[in-house]
Amino acid sequence: MLCRLRLIPGLLALVLACMSGGFRTAVAQTQVVEVDLELVLLVDVSRSMSQAELELQRRGYATALGSSEVFAAVQSGLLQNVALIYVEWAGTQQVVVDWRVVTSRADLADFARRLTAKLDPGLRRTSISGALQFGAELIETNAYAGLRRVIDISGDGPNNLGGPVTLARDTVLARGITINGLPLMTSDGTYSQFDLPQLDIYYQTCVIGGPGAFVIPVTDWPDFADAVKRKLVLEIAGLTPAARVIPAQARDPRDCQVGEKIWRDFSDGQGGFLP
Repeated sequence: MLCRLRLIPGLLALVLACMSGGFRTAVAQTQVVEVDLELVLLVDVSRSMSQAELELQRRGYATALGSSEVFAAVQSGLLQNVALIYVEWAGTQQVVVDWRVVTSRADLADFARRLTAKLDPGLRRTSISGALQFGAELIETNAYAGLRRVIDISGDGPNNLGGPVTLARDTVLARGITINGLPLMTSDGTYSQFDLPQLDIYYQTCVIGGPGAFVIPVTDWPDFADAVKRKLVLEIAGLTPAARVIPAQARDPRDCQVGEKIWRDFSDGQGGFLP
């Protein structure tokens, strides 16, 4: 009996430690913040874009976030809050403004201010697949529980680095995350073999997916801020724009390996695109 009594303190310590760990886990679980939407803004900063265009993107998002329309969309939700994160991507990814919950005009203004506080140079290559995987991981590991979870990805070209874009897309969709697209189809009149006219078809076919998924193309830089504002309002309010039918073209944007083929031709020193 004495032996048993001597074991009790150690046993109690073990039980208390387990209870303490369980208590900490329970506390951690209660600290999860419920939001109407978890939204990852993935913004292309590949070297195909000029420094002026990179700055225009940041300022365009800042302008949209400060608009009355976006604030009204936030207020339209059940919980009237949204968790946002802003990430720039190319061949790699970097978080510019980390997760924060916006509920008021002041929150939106603060997020916008952080966006334009420092402008960074562009990155190399275009890995949509890598960006999507990164965005999904940001959602899966954050401290928020959204009624909806969305990745919003912009880009001025098809995937040409990393795994197949369709595999990355399908993996993200399997996690219950919707993907929307903002294809940048602007042109300064010069031709590049990396250009993919009607990039929106590629995004529709190979990139976006999930309930209510949509694409909003940007065809002229002066329209960028308005396009971003429209996109944010639709995403935050949970709306879907009317579908748009676009004719096919010579360099088939429905080929989800088209970006890899373009890059392969470039690397092999071939002058044109081989379908």
